[in-house]
Amino acid sequence: MDGIDSASLSARRRRTRDQVLAILAQHSSGLTRASLSRMTGLSASAISDCVSSLRSSGLVAESPAPGSATGRGRRATVVSLVGDEGVVVGIDFGHAHVTVAAATTGGEVLARRTETLDVDHRPSAVLDVAAGLTRECVRAGGHTMEEVRGIGAGIPGPLDIRTHVVRPPTILADWVGLAPADELARRLGHPVAIGNDADMGALGEQAYGAARGLEDFLYVKASHGIGAGIVIGGRPYRGATGIAGEIGHTQLPDAVNWCRCGSRGCLETVVSITTVRQQLAHVLATHQQTLDEHEVPPLSEVADNPAAARVLAEAGRTVGRVLADLVNCLNPSAVVLGGELGAAGEPFAAGIRESVARYAQPASAQAAEVVTGRLGADAEVRGAIATAVAATQLRMTGAV
Repeated sequence: MDGIDSASLSARRRRTRDQVLAILAQHSSGLTRASLSRMTGLSASAISDCVSSLRSSGLVAESPAPGSATGRGRRATVVSLVGDEGVVVGIDFGHAHVTVAAATTGGEVLARRTETLDVDHRPSAVLDVAAGLTRECVRAGGHTMEEVRGIGAGIPGPLDIRTHVVRPPTILADWVGLAPADELARRLGHPVAIGNDADMGALGEQAYGAARGLEDFLYVKASHGIGAGIVIGGRPYRGATGIAGEIGHTQLPDAVNWCRCGSRGCLETVVSITTVRQQLAHVLATHQQTLDEHEVPPLSEVADNPAAARVLAEAGRTVGRVLADLVNCLNPSAVVLGGELGAAGEPFAAGIRESVARYAQPASAQAAEVVTGRLGADAEVRGAIATAVAATQLRMTGAV
């Protein structure tokens, strides 16, 4: 009987250990013991015993929490995984670019490269470019490919999390049926953890940006398309097959334009970086000059222009109308704005706030702070880095 009880206790401790390690691997900046207890559902004493055991094994470290109290009482501490020497790589595939960054396992970027090209229609060539940029970044960071501990990548389309194969509809028509992680692994000689680019943006802001310390938030990537990365209880929520958050294909009642997905009236046919630039080109042009959308300055530089601010605010109101429903359903503590439109600044954010306040339930709207992301165009590649770090730490700790 004692043997059975001892085996049961040992198995329970292993489950607790694996659960805690898996959560810490997703939070490279660390978590307090209270947060670990809340996110695992385990008691404070179980977390305390587990952390003590992990510290003795050299798998985690504990340090004072930033801004923790210095008066009487025990100071709050942050528990984090102990890093491994080496390098990780993050890859961000946009619709018109590939960005690669090499970083330490602590998340410090060592080298970054971007190449502009047509990603949607040339998958094989694009994967070759990504592999070449990876080798270049690793070398520029002072490492070799043999020292690479993990690689993460994000793509701008629906990816089946069960098979890691790109799914229909035709957002990435030439990628459908392709397994990008396998293709990259074959080119680079290392396993690759892959996900949707909006999910990567959410992980980037959670690990290094505006969502640090948040357990329930939405990350909205508003660029050529519009997608949302959803984080619930500190973890990404991807849905049954991995396509949760495809808000760009929400139907708008008065919209009639055909979408690239084959439907009519999707949100991204009304609001995208392309349509907003076209509208800005029109309102910024004088009677002596006609502007092309490609001649419009970066959105952050025109946001102070009253006419441009109205265009950006209206785009925000349209996106905010869709987000209000998500705010009602999920009750997030924040909506973090990313992508080229998210970087436009206050007019776009103010439009979203206006619609969320108007259409979401008051209690949900008041809880959801709408903020601009801190990482800008690097959110997705930093999220891919965080994913690579997590995969590395999971392998290192054996919590897989």
